[in-house]
Amino acid sequence: MANEVNRRQALIAAGMGALSTTVPGLVMGSDAVNSSGDAVRSEKSCIFVLLCGGPSHVDTWDMKPNAPASIRGPYKTTATQVPGMRINEMHTQLAKLTGDFTLINSMTHPGGISNHFDAMHNLLSGQSTKRVQQGVMNDQPYLGSFVAKHKPSKRNIVSNAWLIKCVGPPVFCAPNIGIGGYLGSAYAPVFVGSAQNHPAMDNFTPPPIYDLGDQARLDQRRGLLGQLESSALSQDARGIDWADLREKGYEAMTRPEGREAFELQREPEATRDRYGRHPLGQNLLLARRMVEAGVRFVTVNGWTGQAPHDTKGPPSSSWDMHGGNMGMGNAFGDGSYGMGFCLPRLDQALSGLLTDLKDRGLLDSTLVVVTGEFGRTPKVLTQEPPGRQHWPKCFSSILAGCGIGGGHVYGKSNKHAEYPTSNPVRPEELAATIYHALDIPLNEPQNNSGFLRPLTTGKPVLDLFG
Repeated sequence: MANEVNRRQALIAAGMGALSTTVPGLVMGSDAVNSSGDAVRSEKSCIFVLLCGGPSHVDTWDMKPNAPASIRGPYKTTATQVPGMRINEMHTQLAKLTGDFTLINSMTHPGGISNHFDAMHNLLSGQSTKRVQQGVMNDQPYLGSFVAKHKPSKRNIVSNAWLIKCVGPPVFCAPNIGIGGYLGSAYAPVFVGSAQNHPAMDNFTPPPIYDLGDQARLDQRRGLLGQLESSALSQDARGIDWADLREKGYEAMTRPEGREAFELQREPEATRDRYGRHPLGQNLLLARRMVEAGVRFVTVNGWTGQAPHDTKGPPSSSWDMHGGNMGMGNAFGDGSYGMGFCLPRLDQALSGLLTDLKDRGLLDSTLVVVTGEFGRTPKVLTQEPPGRQHWPKCFSSILAGCGIGGGHVYGKSNKHAEYPTSNPVRPEELAATIYHALDIPLNEPQNNSGFLRPLTTGKPVLDLFG
């Protein structure tokens, strides 16, 4: 129903009715052109891979091989090109690409939070506060909403997309992902796919927002509207501005690339295999196709799918690996909640994305962020089967593209990965870094009913660029 509403609103945005202020990506711009008159893709985009549930930093990207077994867990590290970068032995492909990304091992949530809801809200909003303060819901918009406001797509009716909304237990869903916060629904994401409808499936169905219905009828209505407005527009500069906006909206709607992004069968079989024929792999491939089609911000749920022999894992939280403490199986096993199943799929999908973006010349204009909402307890839970609990004090993130320097480890945790010992990075700094990479000014406060609010109070981590 929501997508159908968006489609009707998109028709309105193209000038088929009254102006609507609730249309995602309503404000359109014009692409730059080269000397031949061809459009030049100069805008920047972000693919934000959210590993819902919180992966264990101790078992993935901040491993402590010299710690006791109760801390380091069962895995060994693999060699990388970067001194001091120790990543899991199952990252066989990612280990070859360490020169293309920066690893942050000092992510942290200040304050006493320990649940998915608050941690995800803080991470996605770029501020370290409780989601509810004195009984009032915190209405800070999320990263994709701010990007859609400041850098709306010039070539697509969608600026902000979310591939597979978290649909497991509601504890995993951040509160403002579907509403745009105080910016309003115009900047909310368009949700694409589900556990029963994702691009790794042969019968994947795209969202209906790009379905324009009868093209001839749409053209007829467009022409009629142009005739009715022609005389009035010549007398009113505001009308001329609206007509220009309407034409840009119509062009974005009718350009085929938005619809064609969902036609993954256009990709070579080898490319699809490189990403992996599972939900995470094919969603990352779809994300690459969507940014090529002009979408500014694509959040990808880090769901890796369900293990064939273990269908208990919900399609939102592959990385919430508590183990037997919550009936999720062995966190170090090969079930749906096991790193033996999830890590090889993440390795394949993420290395496929980074390689593909680099090969296609898109890494300079595409920021890739990979992170969970927090980490896991450095100490393995004493239970059977084993697992780890939530740990917001310290976790890891990967950044690549858009000027982020590769082959670098930023920040450091103590010997047991309990807390940062240098260069802590809060949600505020991560958000500021993302905005800076996408050329979004941090010194332009948002106006909301007379109140001025900053995008984030953090400052970008400039040492990551180079």
